[in-house]
Amino acid sequence: KNRTSDRPKGSSVANATTGPRTYLIGGNWKSNGTCESHAALIKVFNDAGPIPDNVDVALCVPFIHIPLALSMLRDDIAVGAQNCGNNTKDGAFTGQIGAHQLKDIGCTWVIVGHSEAREGFGMAGETDELCAEKCKVAIDKGLNVMFAIGEKKEEREAGTTMDVCAKQLAPLKSLLQPEDWSKVAVAYEPVWAIGTGLTATPEMAQETHAQIRKWLFDNISEEVALNTRIQYGGSMKGANANDLLMQPDIDGGLIGGASLKADFFNVVNGVPKN
Repeated sequence: KNRTSDRPKGSSVANATTGPRTYLIGGNWKSNGTCESHAALIKVFNDAGPIPDNVDVALCVPFIHIPLALSMLRDDIAVGAQNCGNNTKDGAFTGQIGAHQLKDIGCTWVIVGHSEAREGFGMAGETDELCAEKCKVAIDKGLNVMFAIGEKKEEREAGTTMDVCAKQLAPLKSLLQPEDWSKVAVAYEPVWAIGTGLTATPEMAQETHAQIRKWLFDNISEEVALNTRIQYGGSMKGANANDLLMQPDIDGGLIGGASLKADFFNVVNGVPKN
């Protein structure tokens, strides 16, 4: 049985603003909430009205809450996970959840390479190479990937932002096939702006997004550069979403704290309109 067949129906509204890429608004619930609190939040989202038809929305929830989201969340919001293993099949991978298992349960998206996973949780963080490997495994198993990159505060101050981003992207160049890139959104998250309330100005974010697109153009292809969505993920919320999303190379957001509130739909509705 299709696990998502009984989900509440969503609704869309025409948005006359069209661009080269459909916006992607991703929510990241991180390690937050209970079944009760998430059920209440899902009801808020289900009642939040139509989603503009030039926006894709995906909610990446804790592993244990994926079945809840797949059974209760409106069907025009995709459900995803916040990480996956690099294992390609079942086996002795204690504590890991494979991309094939996420696909089997009904997920369509996964975040890979979030700065918190790269930094580690009381253990060694994930390397650039491991993040790229996970990205390839997830794509091969049928998932879409929000591939997160971004610099720390001291790297921004040293003027090495794009050097850091390029180093994090580089392993994808050899691992991904040209057709794989249609399954990838790059989520640029300046680490110093995640959960701090600090936000890059729209101009600062646009500058880095343009440099990331140029890297894709120079290292992958013109087609991939033109078609790949680049999300901004540094304390985007309803109050600043429109100013950020008005920038030509900002194609959406990866939303942390605001995705745990009704404000998430202010971000969804913050995409430019004529």
